[in-house]
Amino acid sequence: MKPVALTCGEPSGVGPELAAKTWGALRDRLPFFWIGDPSHLPSGTRHVVIKSPETASEVIDRGLPVLAREFPGPLTPGQPNPEHAAHVVAAIEEAVTLVSQGLASAVCTAPIHKQALQDGAGFAFPGHTEFLARLGGVDRAVMMLASDQLRVVPATIHIALAEVPRALDADLLRDTIRITHQALINDFGIPAPRLAVAGLNPHAGESGKMGREEIELIAPVLDALRAEGLSLVGPLSADTMFHAAARNGYDAAICMYHDQALIPIKTLDFDRGVNVTLGLPFIRTSPDHGTALDIAGQGIANPTSIIEAMRMAAQMVGARNR
Repeated sequence: MKPVALTCGEPSGVGPELAAKTWGALRDRLPFFWIGDPSHLPSGTRHVVIKSPETASEVIDRGLPVLAREFPGPLTPGQPNPEHAAHVVAAIEEAVTLVSQGLASAVCTAPIHKQALQDGAGFAFPGHTEFLARLGGVDRAVMMLASDQLRVVPATIHIALAEVPRALDADLLRDTIRITHQALINDFGIPAPRLAVAGLNPHAGESGKMGREEIELIAPVLDALRAEGLSLVGPLSADTMFHAAARNGYDAAICMYHDQALIPIKTLDFDRGVNVTLGLPFIRTSPDHGTALDIAGQGIANPTSIIEAMRMAAQMVGARNR
């Protein structure tokens, strides 16, 4: 397969350290290259500057393949530099371009610091997901958190909890379910996906006693999608969806808001969770954690999630090719 493009993320965070550790873990198993400033890598990191992704596989046994991009200004671990912001954004854009040109097979993004990007580059997106949707030319992309134990998809993402009932409408829920269903077929190799859909309210509204969104919004959408042939159960009470026996009954859970989806997976498999963007014309994964500015530069960052993100990207490439 073509190599995976790994972006630098926030340079003052743990991204450069994780890139070096990922090379140590995967250099014999998975071709990839890193887009960033080589001077940001931890001291002593073995790396090879490349001019094109096409040579990454040839040099990866000697060092981390680096598509070198010089960043202005100093780097201080734990302290984002506004001068770096535009270059962090450019690395993401370049990774997407390389995939669209057929020079890379997938994009894996290291964590970004949203406030730093807003302050330094006027970044106008809530996060990676929305920015990648723009780059991919799609109206809507869907965020999935995935591990070997659970896959979850929040219908609403980075908004205040008080805004969720207003943001949650039939079009959003219908699109989220359809995109997830198709991605499970195309990118995860599941020919007949089974989806479990949570309710919004406690006990899924308890027949309207604790809220009517399940009756008036969620159930009609599910009925219409079942008529199209989708395998759906719900709306379900979220507090009974995530124990082991329940998880055996579905391939992914559709949740109504951010924490309803992320608390279960982070409790079950914190280190191995992977952020996957569904609905894009290219494959994108990311570790399920932030920039960890508080431990940057100390050499103690856990690379498990980004290693799993790289592996999942490769698996998705294989599934999509098949």
